[in-house]
Amino acid sequence: MTGQDLQELLYSKWGRSYDIQLRKIKGTIFCQIMWKYLEQASFPRSEEEYFEHLNAIASYITAWGSEQQIINYLETTKERPRLGKAISIPLDLGEKSSEWILDN
Repeated sequence: MTGQDLQELLYSKWGRSYDIQLRKIKGTIFCQIMWKYLEQASFPRSEEEYFEHLNAIASYITAWGSEQQIINYLETTKERPRLGKAISIPLDLGEKSSEWILDN
């Protein structure tokens, strides 16, 4: 999975290129779809910075083998990111979870 693949998933689902963050909360790693998006005038990143960020996120997701978890969640969820409310996708890393440490 690449950053471009990730952006295409988000855009095909909601028509916007939402920001994505990885967070570790109480021992569980979440992929969070944030409410800010690239097409927004106040978005804090340039298009180049956005895709660099997505490539980094995609590399983690691929290394963890979590691509299908993200795809399945996005295909089935009725949620949508909204101001102040991210969509949190818990990632099941199985035995690999102890190998990865992310800052909160």
